[in-house]
Amino acid sequence: MGHSNILIADDFHPILLQQLDEKGIAYNYQPQISREGILEALKLGATGLVIRSKTHADAALIDCGKELNFIARGGAGMDNVDEEYAISKGIECFNAGEANSDAVGEHTIGMLLSLFHKITKADAEVRQGIWLREANRGIELAGKTIGIIGYGNTGSAVAKKLSGFNLRVLAYDKYKTGYGNHLVEEVNEAEIFQHADILTIHIPLNGHTKNMVTSEYLQLFVKNIFLLNLSRGGIVNVKDVIYNLQIGKLLGFAADVLPHEDPRSMGDSDRIWFNELVQKKNVVLTPHVAGWTKESYEKISAVLAGKICSKVLSQ
Repeated sequence: MGHSNILIADDFHPILLQQLDEKGIAYNYQPQISREGILEALKLGATGLVIRSKTHADAALIDCGKELNFIARGGAGMDNVDEEYAISKGIECFNAGEANSDAVGEHTIGMLLSLFHKITKADAEVRQGIWLREANRGIELAGKTIGIIGYGNTGSAVAKKLSGFNLRVLAYDKYKTGYGNHLVEEVNEAEIFQHADILTIHIPLNGHTKNMVTSEYLQLFVKNIFLLNLSRGGIVNVKDVIYNLQIGKLLGFAADVLPHEDPRSMGDSDRIWFNELVQKKNVVLTPHVAGWTKESYEKISAVLAGKICSKVLSQ
C-alpha cells in the first residue's frame, strides 16, 4: 500500500481525493502541472498517472514512467493516450466512460431538437426583432429513423433517451453484438445507409475512425440526412460537411467537437472552414461541453476513484 505514488495531473472533483484518502492511497495532486513536471514525476517513480484531456500520454511520456502501472483518464475518450504502447509496457489504461454518458445523451437530444425545430436560428432572429414563422417551420422526430454509430456507454444512453420520441432507432457497432432490445434494432452498416434520416456518432477516435465521415461516406446514404457528432472532431471531415450542406445531401449538422477546437487558437486554414461553418443557419455548435455537466464532473471523479482503488488494492 505504501508503494502507491499516484500523480493526479489535472483538475478533479474533491470526491476523488476523499476516496483515495479513505483507502490510505498516497497521491500527489498537481492540477496545474506542466508536461515537464509530469515527466519529472514519472522519472522519480510515479506508479499511477491520472489525467483528463490536456495531457498527451504519448510514447515519450510513457517511456519516462519506469514504475508506472496504470494511466487513468477522466472522461470517455482515450485518444490522448497511446494505449497500444502503454499496454505493450504492461501499463493498464482505463477511463470513466460510463460517468458522462447521461450528460452526452441529453446533449445529443438537445442538439437534435435544435436542428429539427430550428431553435438556435429562430432564437437569434427573435433577438434581432425578426419574427419569421414560416421560415422556422420545424420537422417532427416522430416517424423518422435514426442511426447510431457506436453502441457503448454513450450510444446506448442516446437510444434510451430517444425512447419517448417514437423514432425507429438503429445501431451499428463494429465490436459488439447481441445488444438489440425494445429500445434499439441491432443492424449492419448497410442498413443504416439504407434507412437513416439522422446519423449520430458515438465512437472513439483512433486509426480506424480518423476522417471516417467524408463526402464518399455521406454518398452511401440513400436519403439526405441530418448529422450529429458528439464524439471527437477528427472523425468528421468538416470541409466535406460544408460541401454536403451546400449541395443538400446534409440537411443539418450539429457538433460538440471540431477537428480544431477553440477559434482563438486556430491557424489560417482552420479559420477558413470555421468561418464557413458558423455562417450556416442549419448548423448547431457547442464548445466540447456535452459530457461536461455539474453532475458528470462529480460522477467521473467517483467512478475513476473506484477503479483506481481496485487497481491499487489488488496489487
